[in-house]
Amino acid sequence: MKYRFAILFLLLSFYSSYSVFAQTGGIQAAKRWNAYWIKAPGEPANGYEVCLFRKTLNLVSKPAAYLVHISGDNRFKLFVNRQLVSVGPARSDLYYWNYETVDLAPYLTAGKNAISVIVFNEGAWRPAAQMTYRTGFILQGDTGAEEEINTGKGWKCYRDTAYQPLPVLLVYSYYVAGPGELVDMKLHPQHWQQPEFDDSGWQSAATISEGVAKGQFTFNDGWMLVPSTLPAREMVIQRLKAMRKADVITPPSAFPAEKGPFTIPVHTKATILLDQTYLTNAYPTLLFSKGKDAGISMSYAEGLYIIEPGNKNWRAQGKKGNRDDIEGKRFVGRKDSIISDGSANQQFTPLNWRTYRYLRLIVETRDEPLTIDDLYGTATAYPFQYNAKFESDNSELNKILEIGWHTARLCAWETYMDCPYYEQLQYVGDTRIQALVSYYDGGDDRLARNAITLLDRSRIAEGITQSRYPTAIPQQIPTFSLWWIGMLHDYYMYRNDSGFIRDKLPGVQSVLTFFNRYQQADGSLKSPPYWEFTDWASGKDWKDGMAPIGANGNSAALDMQLLWAYQLASEMENKLGSAEFSLKYEKLALQLRQTIRNKYWVSSKKMYADRPEKDVFSQHTNALAILTGVASGEEAVALGRKLLTDTSMVQASIYFKYYVHQALIKAGMGGDYLSWLGIWRDNMRMGMTTWAEMSDISASRSDCHAWGSSPNIELYRTVLGIESDSPGFRKVKIEPHLGTLKHIGGQIPHPKGNISVRYDQQGAKWKISVALPKEITGRLIWKGKQYPLKAGENILTL
Repeated sequence: MKYRFAILFLLLSFYSSYSVFAQTGGIQAAKRWNAYWIKAPGEPANGYEVCLFRKTLNLVSKPAAYLVHISGDNRFKLFVNRQLVSVGPARSDLYYWNYETVDLAPYLTAGKNAISVIVFNEGAWRPAAQMTYRTGFILQGDTGAEEEINTGKGWKCYRDTAYQPLPVLLVYSYYVAGPGELVDMKLHPQHWQQPEFDDSGWQSAATISEGVAKGQFTFNDGWMLVPSTLPAREMVIQRLKAMRKADVITPPSAFPAEKGPFTIPVHTKATILLDQTYLTNAYPTLLFSKGKDAGISMSYAEGLYIIEPGNKNWRAQGKKGNRDDIEGKRFVGRKDSIISDGSANQQFTPLNWRTYRYLRLIVETRDEPLTIDDLYGTATAYPFQYNAKFESDNSELNKILEIGWHTARLCAWETYMDCPYYEQLQYVGDTRIQALVSYYDGGDDRLARNAITLLDRSRIAEGITQSRYPTAIPQQIPTFSLWWIGMLHDYYMYRNDSGFIRDKLPGVQSVLTFFNRYQQADGSLKSPPYWEFTDWASGKDWKDGMAPIGANGNSAALDMQLLWAYQLASEMENKLGSAEFSLKYEKLALQLRQTIRNKYWVSSKKMYADRPEKDVFSQHTNALAILTGVASGEEAVALGRKLLTDTSMVQASIYFKYYVHQALIKAGMGGDYLSWLGIWRDNMRMGMTTWAEMSDISASRSDCHAWGSSPNIELYRTVLGIESDSPGFRKVKIEPHLGTLKHIGGQIPHPKGNISVRYDQQGAKWKISVALPKEITGRLIWKGKQYPLKAGENILTL
């Protein structure tokens, strides 16, 4: 696919911490760390700080293996002999602070080696997703053979005062993804990562406390270390594609797609607008020479903003229009700034990656010309592989899948993220959809397991999960706790992992106990606290994403979301947990189902209202009525038709269309799925290379929200018809909804192998091929009839 990182450029030798940990077992809980957390002496614990650490390692010969365990706070970047080896740790919280396990052997040589680490704490500027105790760094060898480089005595450090935070000024105010950087190269020690660098003037690092594994007794506060369960993030060299505009100077025509040095004369301000041509998450690297005291800035934007003459409030000018267009637009974005020290071969790479399609480079020289030697990116992401296949006579569908997968890749790093540019937070509502994309398109469930576990650990004393986690800024969206139960049920259906589910059932019980406190005698909810978000919809009395609430505190959308959670929890408890809890939830669900019918059904409109006043109606409430079984049979079919035709209903956004489409499919209308993709087609017409956050694409804050990637589920689950038919995906249901397609096929990854299907119309009949993994059986549903499927190849003519 065009947007897959794996085909962009050469994959760097970036070793997988997960695979190494799997081989070694990591540092066991029973074994204490022999290494110490270290810091720069005299520096504040939690201020903005960039600290450089060095250790010289002399080896008689190149080792076959050299395993180390490493962590830092906020973050570290580990280099061996100038080569980047590892970044981390994967985001979590202090009770489960991750360490990475890395094999240094490929980077080591006989003789003198430099182990160098950048540790940075962005202090009050840090991303909201970044939790912290204080600035610190720890590294320990896996065995006695590697413990000579344990942190403690013998490590040198330097507080790099070249770095200062830059505030980020954007059109949209909610931005919590970290600052830009101002770096004065005159204060930065050049070539400090080389083995021959003289660090005799550096301080000896000071110790903070011993490393403590999770579960061990200690008098020290701080980090409870656990091995990361995730693979190392992908790092791929990625050159920018095009130069869209240049003022004052004319760079070489091949730049930036190819390396092409060019010089900015003295006393000149030059501006160059570069276009990646698609959105990316990458570490931009700028190589430059000379130009003493010249100022350089690199700014990053998803798209440019339309200039509105006469509107003097630049923050109110929030429309982007077609993302391919640059004329009549202005650039607003996060910025890094550099001051040149005048030497040759200077290099700047920001501490963290940046999100951009457009990169604006501005150089302002003083009394010496400056040469740009090169500018390129190193793209980063969770290392998902696209293991699904989709073939049809409709090329547009492959484009939708490409964009959806690219969106999902950009919203997955050390956790799932709602968006990479503005927040980088793992919200439950987004994550549920993202996890299903991972199951269907990639087959890798490690990030999903990590998400379910982190969110379970986030629960507050009242019982609900936080809306997003990890985060340094707590936020409660109780409805997202209900979606967390749905997310757990998804895993229950697609993965045969009873122990994992069983471990999470106490969390499910806590969430439902929270909601039970706010249920009235009839079972309906009354005025539950916090932010009861449903969707970014626009309509009467929809406010801040909350569905309308009646004067008595009742809401149909909330009641139906709770009903669905009771139903799913009852099923999981019945199979894997407590029969008592299962029966309790079943009874609560039956009562609530009847209350919903009595309280919200409007017979004259044949719809469910959003509140007892019966004055407002939405796709959300009526879709949930179908999904929960409140509406069934002919009533569900009629309600499905209204979802498609009744424009008086408040319309769902691109996010909640996932649930609307599920409802329509359940109502028997899945054959029309391809006609429901209007918002995705609109995105493509607007030059989007990822799915926008909002349905108003031109004015969408974020250009990249994977909650819009649901077609990457439904083109496989609905159109190709591949669905789990029992817990653990132990049985398969194949029920295609082909619409007007005549030739279509594909496959998805299954824990036991691959499931592939093929449908070809041959005159009045269809040739159908279904291949199932070993030990997996299933059924084909075709025009209302069922046909058994065996493991292996199945060929039918119907």
